[in-house]
Amino acid sequence: MVRIKICGVTTPEDARFAADAGADAVGLNFYPQSPRYVAPQQAAALVRALPAFTSAVGVFVGTPMRQACAIAFQLGLRGVQSYDDHPPTEDTFPFAHVPAFRVKDREGLEAVRRFVDAAVAAGRPPAAVLIDSFVVGQMGGTGHRAPWQLLQQFDVGVPLILAGGLTPENVEEAVATVRPWGVDVASGVERAPGVKDPDKVARFVQNVRRATPAVRT
Repeated sequence: MVRIKICGVTTPEDARFAADAGADAVGLNFYPQSPRYVAPQQAAALVRALPAFTSAVGVFVGTPMRQACAIAFQLGLRGVQSYDDHPPTEDTFPFAHVPAFRVKDREGLEAVRRFVDAAVAAGRPPAAVLIDSFVVGQMGGTGHRAPWQLLQQFDVGVPLILAGGLTPENVEEAVATVRPWGVDVASGVERAPGVKDPDKVARFVQNVRRATPAVRT
């Protein structure tokens, strides 16, 4: 089954609806420059709104890993997603570390491979890698597609999560093309930045689930 993360959730209502619609995880954005930013002290209400077995993942940009893990501990998050050029020097356990990469060409994929190789050599392989689109000056949530064709057969030995420009209308094609372990969506299921559209969220989840049998064949 392809896992689904609805990212950039900003209200308890949207968090709960995403979970009830069938999302496996929701993303809480702790990057202050993002229109989907939530302060750690506000995030507790979102985590409390989630039912059992739905994970909350913190998204961090430029935050020291020790600080990110401290926030994750305080809020009871399952995972930590970060945008970093180098593997963390700290062990993130018990939090799943998902490094995110903005990729536009094969050189970008090689950077992902070097990151994972270095993390494995250090004894701290990431739980997964997230591949996002590259847009100058923006860290995710851009609505631009990642390079799907480049990601065909791309394997770095850990699960791959596809992000970047996914929508209810194109996610089936994306899953069939890339065959990712998981998908991550933010702007593609919104009516405004940080405001989720329930109909889009529901259709996105339904279309991912419908695409899953094609991935297994």
